[in-house]
Amino acid sequence: MTARPRVLHLGYEDPRKPGAGGGSVRTHEINTRLAEDFDLVVACARFPGCEPYTQDGVRYVHLGAGTGRDLSAATYFAAQRGAVRRYAPDLVVEDFGAPISTWGLPRTTSVPVVGVVQWLFAAEKSRQYHLPFDRIEQFGLAAHRTLIAVSDDLGARLRERNPRAEVHVVPNALPPQAFATPHDGPRTGIRYLGRIEDAQKGLSLLLHAYASATRSPAGIAQDVLIAGEGPDRGALESLAVELGIDDRVRFVGPVALTDRFEWLAAAELVAMPSRYETFGMVAAESMAVHTPVVAFDIDCLRNLVDEANGRRVPAFDVEAYARALLEVGADSGLRSSLGRHGAADVAHLTWDNAAEHQGRVYRAAMQGRSSEAAR
Repeated sequence: MTARPRVLHLGYEDPRKPGAGGGSVRTHEINTRLAEDFDLVVACARFPGCEPYTQDGVRYVHLGAGTGRDLSAATYFAAQRGAVRRYAPDLVVEDFGAPISTWGLPRTTSVPVVGVVQWLFAAEKSRQYHLPFDRIEQFGLAAHRTLIAVSDDLGARLRERNPRAEVHVVPNALPPQAFATPHDGPRTGIRYLGRIEDAQKGLSLLLHAYASATRSPAGIAQDVLIAGEGPDRGALESLAVELGIDDRVRFVGPVALTDRFEWLAAAELVAMPSRYETFGMVAAESMAVHTPVVAFDIDCLRNLVDEANGRRVPAFDVEAYARALLEVGADSGLRSSLGRHGAADVAHLTWDNAAEHQGRVYRAAMQGRSSEAAR
């Protein structure tokens, strides 16, 4: 019997980490489906209480030192090269991650590396922290020859920035339970699900838009429920007080992965006020459970949200966002129509399809290495 090729997947965020985002969902869903064909080891950054474990045939381990956010991130990237030596894989899969995306791992190993790009926003982090993350990102990106993008928009950006790379687009997807979740029960509120962080997720824009909506002559019936964890919760709670909407905005903490579809299906509408995204997992999940989404018109989200299944308004126009909340919030018939169209629009996004495509990319990368060795 031929041994399964060993794949070391450098996936920054452990799916078991409280508040884990869409990147960890993709890592789990695809690797679970590839475990029969590959010996998979997923190396994640450390977090409080983390322990190695095996789930669905996939081993999870942790790199770096410390569990604080900044120390954990820095030492995770620093430990990647050593992990390649330790686990002796036939293939490395490198998920790009904040704040640098990638530092150039392919330059340091003869093992083929496939970069999975769900995050390519070092320039934004450079502006936020006044550090040269964008230069590191460009240096690292230039080292890659095989890349997987999660959207057409992102794939186009990668081809422009690294013309020598072969870029495959393998969109994120949804598990069967998303489509099987009952969606005809009681619905309440405008809901947000994700990281509580303003620089990317735009939550201050949502609060300003909602405050504007509450001042409209008709008012807005729905309260806002914000679910997740992140560094900006305190600042956003203070902003809600400043805007006079703290009695109508609730921060409810994290929602377990097993409960997220029911939670989204219980919303009247989902707010996704992101300033930038690489796919928009929460938008797709909401659409699958017949919940309309209100978003800004930004790359990647415009591939999902349109006038037939939600509302997409000019980027960062708070008053336009407020009008969209009012429109969708006031009309239950419109919400039902948008929800039906949304579910149909994401029906093709299955993890089986994504895993099959990504597995083909892995095999081609390893075959390319074998071909080079035989020359």
